[in-house]
Amino acid sequence: MTAPVTLTAAATDLVALATLEGRIALLVDNAEALDLSVRKVNRLTKGALNRMLASEAFGKLKAGDTMTMAFPVGMSADAVDVVRLPRRANAAEARKAGVALAKLKGKAPVTVMAGSQRHAAQIGMGLALRAYSYDEMKSKPADADTRTAGAITLMVSKPDEVEAALVPLRAAVEGVFLTRDLISAPANILTTTSFADRLLALRDLGVEVEVLEEADLEKLGMGSLLSVGHGSESPSKVVVMQWKGGAKDAAPLALVGKGVVFDTGGYSLKPAGGMEDMTMDMGGAGVVAGVMHTLARRGARANVVGLVGLVENMISGRSTRPGDVVRSMKGDTIEVINTDAEGRLVLADVLWYAQERFKPAGMIDLATLTGAIIIALGHEKAGVFANDDALCNAVLKAAAAEGEGAWRMPLGPAYDAKLKSPIADMKNVGGRDGGAIIAAQFLQRFVQEGTPWVHLDIAGVASVKEDTAHAPKGASGWGVMALNRLVADRFEG
Repeated sequence: MTAPVTLTAAATDLVALATLEGRIALLVDNAEALDLSVRKVNRLTKGALNRMLASEAFGKLKAGDTMTMAFPVGMSADAVDVVRLPRRANAAEARKAGVALAKLKGKAPVTVMAGSQRHAAQIGMGLALRAYSYDEMKSKPADADTRTAGAITLMVSKPDEVEAALVPLRAAVEGVFLTRDLISAPANILTTTSFADRLLALRDLGVEVEVLEEADLEKLGMGSLLSVGHGSESPSKVVVMQWKGGAKDAAPLALVGKGVVFDTGGYSLKPAGGMEDMTMDMGGAGVVAGVMHTLARRGARANVVGLVGLVENMISGRSTRPGDVVRSMKGDTIEVINTDAEGRLVLADVLWYAQERFKPAGMIDLATLTGAIIIALGHEKAGVFANDDALCNAVLKAAAAEGEGAWRMPLGPAYDAKLKSPIADMKNVGGRDGGAIIAAQFLQRFVQEGTPWVHLDIAGVASVKEDTAHAPKGASGWGVMALNRLVADRFEG
């Protein structure tokens, strides 16, 4: 896993400002209200900082924007970065400031003069989240000491309090980085087998992990899931991860992820342009893995089970054909009209298995499921579908609190008509109109009566071509922080 940069809290040391190397970050609300560290830097630079703060350019800065003084006279630092931040900034504004500083950081160490800023830890988290690069496949990877060389130090008035606040935040950053790594990995590296092996490593954190192989899945009757992987040399698997941090008899929250390590579309072949991006079609499983890592790393006081269906959708003489009928674990038969609508076939069996085995208190699935959700919501928000208002609202609240966009979409029996099949219990697609809704409606057929359920279609947010709020372009890690917060707010106690 890509290791996050070292992030620590230390007591404010104004004397050290003259000799600190790397970059020094200052927090300024306005040019009239300057804390001791800003005044100290101004003296060291013989008034140059005050002139910058009095400039028209600084006056136009919005909260979270930055200005830089390069190679300041009288200091050893390479740069002084000034970020405009309200004195009573909220957590989101503080994290945004950290992200802005990370964009300037490079590989240099950063010392943030955060003083008594109440959300200093969130500034550090923003810095750490944005300071990510996937280098695993490069022939000349980053130096082994990059974490230390590029360390982030928060100089604050109460370092012990900030250090305590950083503990769960570091765990979340690690989980996000794991998710980003998994989504970024090419399909010849992240096969179903190597993916399962990476999840087995969660045992080191106290997670119980088991891998169900194809023979196990056949015995369970998972014909829907198995049909997706028939054309691949990589064996289909289901990985079950249990974190038992809550009361022994408490029903767990179940997280279910789609893990299609590569999706050609099968015989309903995708266009060549952009097919290389289908390494990210395991994004839902990647998020589940990151959440499980985070919960274990911070010792969450809740019972959570993560289940991921790992398959590869390829073409061969054994591949499922359009028009084939497969039987799900539930017992329902499915006419496969489009082999590129494979994610729902995977989730159908894993959702049913999760309920049959664990009787969860609630169930959330995540999948890069439809292009239709991108048409509806773009790359700003994930689509949220639910049969339970309370769980849905909790998910939306957690996502909003973590700055991860999400929007509720409708469900309704009228959409079921699209799934009628003349030869089976249902079809796996229902036409172009309402595609994301119909996909969710399909999944709802595999949710048992009384199980609170939320479906997150993350096709538009899992991996993107531009920078996001907390990440450089590429894999975003969307959902790890929101679901971690959901567990903390709703399932711990």
